[in-house]
Amino acid sequence: MKLYEMVAKDAMARKRRLLFAAFGIVIGIMTVVGILTVAKSGRAQIYEQLERYGPNLTILPAVSSVDMRIGNLSLGQLGVGENYIPEEKVPVVREITDRLIRESLEIKTDAPIATVSPELYATTQVRGTSVMVVGMDAEAQKAIKSWWMIMEGAYPTGQNEALVGHTAASILGIKVGDTVDIGDDKATIAGVLEETGSIDDAQLFIPLRMVQKAVNKEGLVSSISIRALCTACPVSVIADEINATVTGVRAVAVKQVAETEMGMVERINTFLLAIAGITLLVGLFGVINTMMASVNERIRDIGIMRAVGASRNQILTMFVYEALVIGILGGLAGFVFGTLLAFIIGPLIFKGAAISFVPSYLGVSLGLSIIVAILASIYPAYRATKVKVADSLRSL
Repeated sequence: MKLYEMVAKDAMARKRRLLFAAFGIVIGIMTVVGILTVAKSGRAQIYEQLERYGPNLTILPAVSSVDMRIGNLSLGQLGVGENYIPEEKVPVVREITDRLIRESLEIKTDAPIATVSPELYATTQVRGTSVMVVGMDAEAQKAIKSWWMIMEGAYPTGQNEALVGHTAASILGIKVGDTVDIGDDKATIAGVLEETGSIDDAQLFIPLRMVQKAVNKEGLVSSISIRALCTACPVSVIADEINATVTGVRAVAVKQVAETEMGMVERINTFLLAIAGITLLVGLFGVINTMMASVNERIRDIGIMRAVGASRNQILTMFVYEALVIGILGGLAGFVFGTLLAFIIGPLIFKGAAISFVPSYLGVSLGLSIIVAILASIYPAYRATKVKVADSLRSL
């Protein structure tokens, strides 16, 4: 009988003990796989939310606050500074953004790597109703707000075409093809947005030049939105550079919000993985106890094997084979139960997160469980190699 056949036969005879030995590993692996799967889905959800933020950077006029006082009496704060950004600063912002991204990521191509979208906000009368109009560059705005969906009509492509939010269209009674007066000009409604649940629903989006002319703000914008087209773009560095070199503006790295949230998620994951590691350690000692009990039960068998010529290496290999069986069983079961655990607790931790099956974690599960099982078998296997024929005779 070959050695692996002997191990298989012995394992079948001791099924219950083998399952108990694998149980501790199953719990540890299940915890690890569950945490990794939930964390992966959570990160995907955060990045998806980050995409829905639109711009990575928002540049606003630099308005400072001054305390108004008469003696010790505070009269509140007064905003000091321009409420608009000169449009000539847009190319400067674009140059800084492109340069820092190319330097940071060592990009050689001349292809666009950031979208810069100047915007002008104004309140005006449309069909006798006060409404917020947003002067925009249509193509840039489309890249910034990638979640926009057109409910009716099409996205603006012409110089005099406009887009209207879902709520604004309903209140103003506007439909595709209608014209609206913007100062002395007329804009044709090219499309109506699907409801977004944001302020966009109540706004009217019109070409920037038309709004500037209508409200006498030629050459001025209210804000500049920047969307860097890469997940590793140094948005914080870009914001610092713009704040240091471009006067009269204040750059805010919107992405820092998501990075802070992601950091908190990573810390929680680290804590949970540490707990999983402790569980695996407990499982390791459980395997050691099971293997030691197996050695004590099989002193007679080991002694007989030694008497008929089995070497210490063969005895050692027999216990390693047994550890492999325990590790494979623990890894497979841990992966299955860990994935099921993720599908149960994932939506509770990250509301709306789509938990997905991750086949690559099967290799992680098997590798980790086999390593733990083999480590747990080292000392019992060493003890088994020290069993003498005389010891087996005394066990009779």
